[in-house]
Amino acid sequence: MPLKELAERRNILHRKSDAQTVLAHALSDVQIGDVAVVSSFGAESVVLLHMVSEINKTTPVIFLDTEMLFEETLQYQSDVATLLGLTDMRVIKPTRDAVFIDDVDGLLHQADTAACCHLRKVKPLNDALAEFGGWITGRKRYQSGARAAIPLFEKDARKIKVNPLASWTVADITTYMDTRNLPRHPLVAKGYPSIGCTPCTTRVGDHENARSGRWRDAAKTECGIHFTPNGAAHADVSGQ
Repeated sequence: MPLKELAERRNILHRKSDAQTVLAHALSDVQIGDVAVVSSFGAESVVLLHMVSEINKTTPVIFLDTEMLFEETLQYQSDVATLLGLTDMRVIKPTRDAVFIDDVDGLLHQADTAACCHLRKVKPLNDALAEFGGWITGRKRYQSGARAAIPLFEKDARKIKVNPLASWTVADITTYMDTRNLPRHPLVAKGYPSIGCTPCTTRVGDHENARSGRWRDAAKTECGIHFTPNGAAHADVSGQ
């Protein structure tokens, strides 16, 4: 079955399903194949990760260590994975050769943030996902911009991407975390509601959008994993 049709059928099937049902189906869908969860271990990541741990603790979880993350994020990743009992954590990094060739001094982000994100995020993730038929994200429509219309299931190149929390609100996230006493990322209390790499993440004011601290004062709104850096959809050249 063509991937676009498969995604459309799953969206119809789960139009009234809760996030846990969508997630459980995605993790066992033979038509999608093997699936991994991709997590930044950011401000809201623990919600999806907790759901995964309740369904199958052996689910592969991919964490991108760009080697420019906050120390708090690295510690949070370790703490949450241990707390939830996630047994297949895959911490991936850009290759030594790639960094030596393209960013040996660690300053590429100052000249070309898109190139830096491609080197440290997009390429390593694409390599890590090569063995999977699908992957699961924690994206939500309320994060605005290009994310405002994301479906539960979507075709992404030659894979199916699943967004179980697409329709969730800030209140939903807060309630889920509070009722289960899940740990917050330590930077949230310091004014970082959306957390990326240290050079490209700033504190957010009380009346700003949560993602306004990412690539502040730049046209760039996305790292390039889900959309192009300016928030446009990736061109579909897969032929499926």
